[in-house]
Amino acid sequence: FLLNKPLGISSNAALQRVRGLYRAQKGGHTGALDPLASGLLPICLGEATKFSHYLLDSTKRYHTTIYLGHSTTTGDVEGERLLEQAVPALTEEKIQQVLAGFVGDIQQVPPMYSALKKEGRPLYELARQGIEIEREARPITIEAMELLSFTENSLTLDITCSKGTYIRVLGEDIAKALGTFGHLTYLHRIKTGQFDLIPSYTIEYLESLTEQEREALLLPVYAPVDHFPKVQAPEGRAEYFSRGMESNIEHEA
Repeated sequence: FLLNKPLGISSNAALQRVRGLYRAQKGGHTGALDPLASGLLPICLGEATKFSHYLLDSTKRYHTTIYLGHSTTTGDVEGERLLEQAVPALTEEKIQQVLAGFVGDIQQVPPMYSALKKEGRPLYELARQGIEIEREARPITIEAMELLSFTENSLTLDITCSKGTYIRVLGEDIAKALGTFGHLTYLHRIKTGQFDLIPSYTIEYLESLTEQEREALLLPVYAPVDHFPKVQAPEGRAEYFSRGMESNIEHEA
């Protein structure tokens, strides 16, 4: 189910509500959104959970707004104000020049306020205790970045990126490249892999439907891999193939 996750709840809380409505024994989401982020959160139920990693590994697309002038402890509006610096005069030419430097394969240092673990403990637990540890930069890819609008102290961007990208960190890094500090005030996912956001597919909408109407909204179990090249197993080999046994099957890439 292609959920439009609302603001204010965790991805897991959203998952559990959808799972309960469908009475599914198993369920999983395909890439967490922070409580202060909204938008597309594909929910896999039942046997579809076996395909969820294909969406976890897929590219994501976001709309985001970066407020310039000060940073926060968390990189978004949830954190406490941290560092301040006046915002230099912005021009579209200057902004485009800075954004171009972030497109492509880059290195990014994960934030302390993240679910990454150090010796079994999430980094956000350490961050809440005032503990900061060194984190290694990781390779990510920014496939595209478009400037949608800007003011004297904010940028609104359309970003397509690889898995593992922290938009909060990207916002902070862009602000630094512009000569100031910054944090996110808005983050909305509009695409995951081949799936686009359907704005009306909210939890409240699901709750308003009958069981039959809810079932009609579900995509097939194989939807996360439906775009893969298709292979027809020859007669007599399908059973072996389905059991995971080696099969020589010719196919066109």
